[in-house]
Amino acid sequence: VALKRMLNFNVPPVKNSTGEPVWKVLIYDRFGQDIISPLLSVKELRDMGITLHLLLHSDRDPIPDVPAVYFVMPTEENIDRMCQDLRNQLYESYYLNFISAISRSKLEDIANAAIGANAVTQVAKVFDQYLNFITLEDDMFVLCNQNKELVSYRAINRPDITDTEMETIMDTIVDSLFCFFVTLGAIPIIRCSRGTAAEMVAVKLDKKLRENLRDARNSLFTGDTLGAGQFSFQRPLLVLVDRNIDLATPLHHTWTYQALVHDVLDFHLNRVNLEESTGTESTPAGARPKKKNKKSYDLTASDKFWQKHKGSPFPEVAESVQQELESYRAQEDEVKRLKSIMGIEGEDEGAISMLSDNTAKLTSAVSSLPELLEKKRLIDLHTNVATAVLEHIKTRKLDVYFEYEEKIMSKSTLDKSLLDMISDPDAGTPEDKLRLFLIYYISSAQAPSEIDLEQYKKALMDAGCNLAPLSYIKQWKAFTKMASAPASYGNATPKPLGLFSRVMNTGSQFVMEGVKNLVLKQQNLPVTRILDNLMEMKSNPETDDYRYFDPKMLRGSDSSVPRNKNPFQEAIVFVVGGGNYIEYQNLIDYIKGKQGKHVLYGCSELFNATQFIKQVGAFKNN
Repeated sequence: VALKRMLNFNVPPVKNSTGEPVWKVLIYDRFGQDIISPLLSVKELRDMGITLHLLLHSDRDPIPDVPAVYFVMPTEENIDRMCQDLRNQLYESYYLNFISAISRSKLEDIANAAIGANAVTQVAKVFDQYLNFITLEDDMFVLCNQNKELVSYRAINRPDITDTEMETIMDTIVDSLFCFFVTLGAIPIIRCSRGTAAEMVAVKLDKKLRENLRDARNSLFTGDTLGAGQFSFQRPLLVLVDRNIDLATPLHHTWTYQALVHDVLDFHLNRVNLEESTGTESTPAGARPKKKNKKSYDLTASDKFWQKHKGSPFPEVAESVQQELESYRAQEDEVKRLKSIMGIEGEDEGAISMLSDNTAKLTSAVSSLPELLEKKRLIDLHTNVATAVLEHIKTRKLDVYFEYEEKIMSKSTLDKSLLDMISDPDAGTPEDKLRLFLIYYISSAQAPSEIDLEQYKKALMDAGCNLAPLSYIKQWKAFTKMASAPASYGNATPKPLGLFSRVMNTGSQFVMEGVKNLVLKQQNLPVTRILDNLMEMKSNPETDDYRYFDPKMLRGSDSSVPRNKNPFQEAIVFVVGGGNYIEYQNLIDYIKGKQGKHVLYGCSELFNATQFIKQVGAFKNN
């Protein structure tokens, strides 16, 4: 909503106004691009009158009779470039929108340039948009993508970090969270764990919200905000969690569609990039191997199949793709059948409309063609994506890993020894084995004895694993052991249902042989459990000493005693140090069971296990 308002020159778009939109160009930087691309397609931009969208730092030709909407971060170099645009008189008028608030001195720089270029009248509006966060789903956001290594797990947890570096990281995170709440138009009540980076974020955010509310003349939270109507009268709860309370989940193998896509494919800002093999025919000896086609697909809110199934267990997804395909084929056959009855096979569509009344059926069949084509596009898309995922599941035995890890995390009895899993050459990549072992190591109440550990290490090294991440996890475990007991993961394990029913039919696209049909049981991960305690006001040793901040209170009081005793209707969970789709899905599943409640999931960055292991392995062993 905020973006559409901005693209409409900062006035709310009027519904059903006839007439063309005002044609304009959109100039953004990489930050702006990342914010817009998951939310608005090129077609939607065009519908809003954006004929051209260009990066600020690209060579742009002057278009003197068109207004330009800028959407950029207020950085030195961006401002210099904007001043240059003014001097070169590139556009008819300039609507300058800053993703994050611009400082007084930089505003003056622009003003001076405008005066120098004699372009003051052409700078139509200057706005702080407070949109410095990336929305990936209706209920999920991530802080940034461009320089995410600045706020990464590794950056926050570096042992040799200086205070000023830490301040900078915290300020970056707080700036984005502040933007998030301005856009929501709500002041949260903040809870956080003590002694963590999450607590530093909470203190700073509380201060920033408080200062903004104090300055009544310029407060961003008075009546007329976008979000004023979105929330009930109740204020939302913001739960700030530190990644360190649970390092097992980011390493966990998963079984739901979206999380699997993120784990095994290249999935980034809602776009998945696939390498397609070009046919199966073997290349003659000595010939150059065929180049693989790269294809990218957007998995968006308008994709109904994705919306419905992104949280489903993979076998269900395969089955649903198959059903969609069958229903599509039936519809297609119906169109063909009608055409042949009327003897107009292969004739042009024009002839159809001239036939008599019994064409009504055909007309309706033909008019549903665009819908059919869209359906076909989605079926093809998900067939390709699901097939790619299935290949990973089969070659790496991911179903076995998932089931085994769930058993470890829920402390069930294991049917096969961990050593056997690690030394089985057919199961998984070295990284899969390392993930499994780290989860075992993190979840075990007692760390394995030195003798056992050596044995595991040898097996892991024989399997080709890089053990750098283990030394960090070891330190982390020793440290958290002093701080608190290890997080427990409930005690439900996935139940295998017999083999696949429909998908096993020979007619299926997906050859599921040998893949276990595992069904998930809802069990709350640590982050979801913490939310449940705080949202429902349950007393629990895990969360009883969480700090409580209310930026609306005149005097900040440091207490963990909540003033508000009623359960919350809306909550935002934000993970400082990075999040993942497994946790997101777990929260969504949890809230489904709660009538009329909403939860949003946010994180400082989104990583899959591979990326997380890289970060953890990069710590210097000191």
